[in-house]
Amino acid sequence: MAVQSQVPCPYDLHPSVAHIQAILANLERNSGRNLAAWVALARKEAPTDLKGCAAWLKAQGLGGNQAGLVAQRACAAPGHAFDDAPEGYLAAAPRYVEAQYAGKKAALRPLFEAIVLRARGLGSDVKVCPCETIVPFYRHHVFAEVKPFASRLDLGLALGDPVSVADPSGRLKDTGGFRKKDRITHKLEITTEGDLEAALPWLRHAYERDAEA
Repeated sequence: MAVQSQVPCPYDLHPSVAHIQAILANLERNSGRNLAAWVALARKEAPTDLKGCAAWLKAQGLGGNQAGLVAQRACAAPGHAFDDAPEGYLAAAPRYVEAQYAGKKAALRPLFEAIVLRARGLGSDVKVCPCETIVPFYRHHVFAEVKPFASRLDLGLALGDPVSVADPSGRLKDTGGFRKKDRITHKLEITTEGDLEAALPWLRHAYERDAEA
């Protein structure tokens, strides 16, 4: 697996972080209390378990997403970096990647970095936004993602209806995502730089399909 590039991969803010921040902004605007105030109130008056706390918060007029976020903080439940401030997510993102490519999967890290560099090269609007188990690439929507396995990387691609996608090589696999209304509909197994080079036209096609929001 002779991939030469060791250029560090910078990461971008996951779209879900902005979504969470919008929920929190609406929380204060609509209820008159900010997150800290609701957490303090819940710790004083709500049930101490996560489910009971969320139900109590809903009874106070909070929406489901708002109640869930407040309850998570009030009960000190394990959270997700998407629920944090932007700087919290960006601090966690490199740790996600480190964990994905730890141990036996460390040998796949240069190949992962090479994929990220190729994706970045598609356009200045490409965003690389790590999650715990995968690293998605966004333009307007997610158009590709990378997931490591013991001896390979799966490059997931948003290519649409499999009926309209022809691959004479037979390497492109239908994930079943289209039938489930998932964005990612196909995947390619990447084990070598040669596999990556062969996958680049499909990666570009997925990027170009997402040209409009």
